[in-house]
Amino acid sequence: MLKSLQFSCTRLFSALLLSALVMAGNLRADDTTPLLTIDTPMSPPTWALLERQLLDANTKACEEFFQKYFDERGFLLCVERWGGDDGPDDAIENCIHWPILHAIGGGDSVLTNYRKAWEGHLRQYTLAKTVEVPFARDGMYYREFPCQFDWLHNAEGLVVFCHQGLSEPDSRAFQTRTKRYAGFYIGEDAQAKNYDATHKIMRSMFNGSRGPLMRKATGLDWAGDPIEIENRFSLGHGERNYSEMVAHFKDYNDIIGDHPQNLLSTALPLNAFMLTGEKKYRDWILEYVGAWVDRMTANDNIIPTNIGLDGKPGTAAGGKWYGGVYGWSFSVEVPQDGSTAHRNTHYLGLPGFMNAYLLTGEDSYLDPWRKQIDVINGQKKMIDGKPQYPTMYGDDGWYAYSPSRYTTGIEEIAYLTMKPSDIDRAPGAWWRNLKDGNTAYAEASLRADLAQVRRKVLAMRNDTTTPDTRLADDPMKYNPASVASLVRLACGGLPTNKQGLVLHSRLRYFDPIQRRAGLPADCAALIERLEADTTSVTLVNTNQLEPRTVTIQAGSYAEHSIELVTTGGKATAVSGRSFTVTLQPGCGATLTLKTPRYAKTPTFAFPWTARK
Repeated sequence: MLKSLQFSCTRLFSALLLSALVMAGNLRADDTTPLLTIDTPMSPPTWALLERQLLDANTKACEEFFQKYFDERGFLLCVERWGGDDGPDDAIENCIHWPILHAIGGGDSVLTNYRKAWEGHLRQYTLAKTVEVPFARDGMYYREFPCQFDWLHNAEGLVVFCHQGLSEPDSRAFQTRTKRYAGFYIGEDAQAKNYDATHKIMRSMFNGSRGPLMRKATGLDWAGDPIEIENRFSLGHGERNYSEMVAHFKDYNDIIGDHPQNLLSTALPLNAFMLTGEKKYRDWILEYVGAWVDRMTANDNIIPTNIGLDGKPGTAAGGKWYGGVYGWSFSVEVPQDGSTAHRNTHYLGLPGFMNAYLLTGEDSYLDPWRKQIDVINGQKKMIDGKPQYPTMYGDDGWYAYSPSRYTTGIEEIAYLTMKPSDIDRAPGAWWRNLKDGNTAYAEASLRADLAQVRRKVLAMRNDTTTPDTRLADDPMKYNPASVASLVRLACGGLPTNKQGLVLHSRLRYFDPIQRRAGLPADCAALIERLEADTTSVTLVNTNQLEPRTVTIQAGSYAEHSIELVTTGGKATAVSGRSFTVTLQPGCGATLTLKTPRYAKTPTFAFPWTARK
């Protein structure tokens, strides 16, 4: 206790000393010497006040959510189960976006509670065991990782962990686990032989810390052990009883061989590379993604959904490159009403190509996907006088036509390349706003997220489930963390989804006084324009009495460079990954940064830490 008190006092004294030096204009804190002092008064814009309010509301709402649904150990108060309907991944997915919220500037309680939930769920689901599902009888987690499952679900459980490094890359537990997890996939672990280096494939769709499942999967493998459903639980897929749960997965059999979903696993060695700088992790990612690029190119720029154990498309799915579970032809019967559902998840391969681009900036990793967009939309048909586009491919060719064009990857590719030809077809108001510079868009987006926080908290307070009538994914709909507007507006980034293991953004912010990630208290930021090598951002200190100091970094992982910063007609050289600004009380300015992108090796290291 005394040691903890001494540490707290020392940290407080350091913060006060640094603050005094800032006010005197003499800050010298590692590599965070202020490059600029902004002393132009700026009455806090509405968007800035909304941004600070949203950070505060998110923080308090997450605190209330944690108190209701987690116990003192960090265990989720629910009935623990294994399976695709409800399982370990859903337990920690209840904290999705929390690490990103903290990394943008949310309160420290967000990170504290996330960390407690992460540690708690690892213990909870290591202790939780199946009775009938064979590979989870000794624990649903093994070595603090899913024993064997598909990456649609693995990623949902790992998404918060992968973002933890944005706020605490120096955590020994985070570093140890990151390297262990990566080892399961790059061929270093003798017990988890998921990867075949000869054929450059994952050997099964079911993989994890116990290695690949090398047989056909059953409905039981996917649905989990028998459980009472009627009048007790409300399942996400609408099943009314356990028989319907198993029937939902009765055709989920062909899992042997590789599937694009497995490209999500590249986030693990990417994290390890950004922690250690060890070349082996980067090399593995580029090898594995490169093999998929070759497969797409050879398959007329359509990504295959089954690669057999011989490394050839379709040989583990009856010779059909479009076969396999979650493949292009994976249309199954809905047990409740006999209707047909199309469950093609090839799109989950896109993040792997994006990770390779993050490492290299090479368009060759994106071009096959760009061409796939054109190929699919080129199959347009006029049906009932209206253009329709395919979503599936089977023995008789393209089918399951929809009025919506195929758009998977359009926004992501435009964001990464910033090529005019890619941007021209990027949809959405945000892209238009980056051209027009309309602050009304920012205000509307922030208000929408504020309203979402309010709605979710009200719904949470009205939730009448009890721990024994609650499944792991039940509280998820009440998770109040609403950060999409903050990611786009403050960081110029792409909001992550529930499989979004990597955060792509143009800028990130740090508090060099408190030595933490995120915008300092009272500070707000708005990305005004994004161009290929230029970033314009408005910074403002809403505090009218005290100065604030903020460090601005180019990229979520310092993967971009900053050559020059211009404000008030004055240009200042930077020539680095980051720079620091002192904002005098009630002051702000618009900064235009010369930002060559993907010019640096990505790293988790904070600006005041030696870069590897």
